[in-house]
Amino acid sequence: MRLNNFIGGQWVAPETGQYRPDIDPANGEVIAEVPLSSRQDTERAIAAAADAYPRWRKVPGPKRGEILFRVGQILQARKRELAEKMTREMGKVRLEAEGDVQEGIDMAFYMAGEGRRSFGFTTPSELPDKFAMALRDSIGVAGIITPWNFPMAIPTWKIFPALVSGNTVVFKPATESPYLAYELVKILEEAGIPPGVVNLVFGSGREVGETLLTDPRVQLISFTGSNETGRHVAQVAGGLLKRVSLELGGKNAVIVMDDANLDLAVDGIIWSAYGTTGQRCTACSRIIVHEGIYDRLRDRLKERIRGLRLGHGLSAETDVGPLVNQAAVEKVQHYVELGQQEGAHLEIGGGIPDDPTLAHGHFYLPTLFTDVTPEMRIANEEIFGPVLSMIRVKSLDEAIEVNNRVSYGLSSSIFTQDVNRAFQAIRDLATGIVYINAGTTGAEIHLPFGGTKGTGNGHRESGEAAIDFFTEWKAVYVDYSGRLQRAQIDT
Repeated sequence: MRLNNFIGGQWVAPETGQYRPDIDPANGEVIAEVPLSSRQDTERAIAAAADAYPRWRKVPGPKRGEILFRVGQILQARKRELAEKMTREMGKVRLEAEGDVQEGIDMAFYMAGEGRRSFGFTTPSELPDKFAMALRDSIGVAGIITPWNFPMAIPTWKIFPALVSGNTVVFKPATESPYLAYELVKILEEAGIPPGVVNLVFGSGREVGETLLTDPRVQLISFTGSNETGRHVAQVAGGLLKRVSLELGGKNAVIVMDDANLDLAVDGIIWSAYGTTGQRCTACSRIIVHEGIYDRLRDRLKERIRGLRLGHGLSAETDVGPLVNQAAVEKVQHYVELGQQEGAHLEIGGGIPDDPTLAHGHFYLPTLFTDVTPEMRIANEEIFGPVLSMIRVKSLDEAIEVNNRVSYGLSSSIFTQDVNRAFQAIRDLATGIVYINAGTTGAEIHLPFGGTKGTGNGHRESGEAAIDFFTEWKAVYVDYSGRLQRAQIDT
């Protein structure tokens, strides 16, 4: 199947006439052909969004919300079909892919409700016969740049609040997961989104992404991806005084105290570390373990890891799918070799599986390192693969210090049955998300999502916080005194 761009309400071929294959990472099969679009394609999409904006911003919020509600209904009806396509495109097992689509469903229904909310506020004026209020207003054209690992959830986190707030969109999905972007925009079209309000342009960051960053008609940039690219986005778009939201990396840790329910902790760690093959920004890549239970936890984890089954994500027998591409395999292997050079002990995994049925996919064995120290690179740098490091500590205070010393601050977790320890962790863990007696993954869409330090630039996605990024505050004063009143001037 050959995909095309969606510009001004029309599905159109790229100006370049060039396409690239979209490949199943589990077996190398070609799923679709995807446009390699040019700067000119992107400029046409921006022009369409800019032209549609004056009309879309005047559509009443509840009416904009009704379109999103219909999107949610369509997503709900097609959940299994979309999940299967997602698994074929980027590798995550079907159960996780269904969860990815469910996040899109949840976001559609939540943001549909925001069409009737998006509350402003009134406040007393300091002068008589004068009324004061603050309203939310739309901003303009939003450039949406998304990663491949959550090809339905993350685009909906960005596109739906942008739309319900009255902005128009130019959407650039990741090159590794274009098919789900195509499906999402087809659903928006089916639900009745007006021409030009949502535009989809496939292509590289150099051609499509860079045009979104530099074109003055794009007022907002919402980006999720690597820290390196995020810094570039901030420098270029920020230099043009665009509003920029960055959701970047993570080096997330689970703290396991000596009073923890170890069965529960093992379940949470396995799911957080090896779900999506470790390819989540919230994935657990460090376990910070009290010395009193270190050996017991290590042994239980090794036993569970040994039983994890690799394979195509559409198989009901599969626990762990492939990495997204060969470059990801090579990156993970590099860090495994680096960990061994640094003196960490490779307990299990650490290589490509010796299984001929997996030979055509990008598979990597679930890996566990022990004897890891906080200074090692494998304990500080984002690997984005199925590699887990165990760090030994003597106290909760030390565990919190080790957790907070990395340059990221997205998600953290603690397993303890002591309520005092739990509340100390809530107070002192320097991450945007904290879990008690759960792993580091599983954010819900009605709460703010995002992190501190190198994880981003302070904005949040999901929930009411997402509306904050996509709206501007407008203060309004209504003076019905019939005379000039000068605020802050003595009379």
